[in-house]
Amino acid sequence: MTAVRRLDQRPSVLVFAGHDPSGGAGIQADIEAISAQGAHALTIITALTVQDNNRVSAVYPVDAKILRAQFAQLLAHIPIAAVKIGIVGSQENANAIAQCVETLQEFQALIPVVVDPVLGSGGGHALVVDDAVVAVQAVLRRATLITPNLPELRRLVSAERTDELKAIGLCTEFNCDVLLKGGHAQGDDVVNSWYQHAQLIQSPLQNQHPHPHQHPQYFHARSWRWPRLEGEFHGTGCTLAASIAAQLALGKTLEESLSAAQAYVQRSLQQAYSIAAGQAIPARVLQKG
Repeated sequence: MTAVRRLDQRPSVLVFAGHDPSGGAGIQADIEAISAQGAHALTIITALTVQDNNRVSAVYPVDAKILRAQFAQLLAHIPIAAVKIGIVGSQENANAIAQCVETLQEFQALIPVVVDPVLGSGGGHALVVDDAVVAVQAVLRRATLITPNLPELRRLVSAERTDELKAIGLCTEFNCDVLLKGGHAQGDDVVNSWYQHAQLIQSPLQNQHPHPHQHPQYFHARSWRWPRLEGEFHGTGCTLAASIAAQLALGKTLEESLSAAQAYVQRSLQQAYSIAAGQAIPARVLQKG
């Protein structure tokens, strides 16, 4: 009699993101990165893009009704351990995604929600058909962690202040943690800085709303320093946010997840490969060491 093999159980990460036909960024990057951590990606495509590994030509949002229907089907049958949100495609889609996450949080109040606030391509092409800064607000309000790069931070917080105060401003406005990515800064090293809600020290991803008479505190919890690599890469932000979400789905603390995900991304960039002239593709699937 043949023995029945017991299947391993993998935690699932619900991903809302766009499709990049070059395979360098978007939903494919998320699937590869999440799988590499040992989790499984449940994918809802928010927009179809026309792009290669260098340039975006057009964005076509998927109908919000489809997003809602896909979410409802997945939620009814599959346990969801974390959420990762990338490009929203449109204001309507952002609202639909926020409603989906809100529904999920009604059942799982502490579920990690990682938002990569993609406002445009590296070449400056819009990835949202409406005002990107306005559209993304809906999903930022459901986030437990936001992962902006410097250009995104400066668009999200327009006030004249230091980047650190802008990051703390995001924490304050959206009641969440922030990982500020330093890839667009100058210097031999890339410095990524984590800003944390003081009320969330024991459980960093509790998306609590403080009592109106309390004054929540935010502070710079930790920085990571990585050697800056030569060249340009396609899909780095997607890879990092998806990896963090996967680590959280596996039950790691936020600090452990941030550390492990950044180390993974650094390896993927060190082993990046070329598919054509221009930006290289992070080696997310097969990594040595």
